[in-house]
Amino acid sequence: MNTILLIHGPNLNMLGERDKEHYGPLTLSDIETLVASEAKKAGFECKAFQSNHEGALIDFLQKESPNAAGIIVNPGALTHYSYALHDALVDTGLPAIEVHLSDINAREEWRRISVTAPACTGVVSGKKEKGYVEALTLLISRLEPRT
Repeated sequence: MNTILLIHGPNLNMLGERDKEHYGPLTLSDIETLVASEAKKAGFECKAFQSNHEGALIDFLQKESPNAAGIIVNPGALTHYSYALHDALVDTGLPAIEVHLSDINAREEWRRISVTAPACTGVVSGKKEKGYVEALTLLISRLEPRT
């Protein structure tokens, strides 16, 4: 079980084209390649998934979590209202790190509340793509030792 699930929510498929001030210049593919490369150095593989649909993210978690060690999730806008995604993260029983490219605490008031963060063991926000690497490091530090 050396697999880390890398999950991206709505609109993250548009990275590289979206507001680069908040989200940075990299594409989703660039970020996935970065995380997979760093994970490989630590002896893990990444299984990435993006959807603009809440149910598809939940379906992916339910299907893939039994064979995974942990989760990195950027829920996108679902961060602020998806109790269903929160519950799915809890139900996996896996350590999860929530990551955001922009600093959600420095943006609009409604973006400052995360209903999914309580289902996670940590949150990294506002560090653009470097936040994903930090989230990976944090996640790996919280995993059970592998034998």
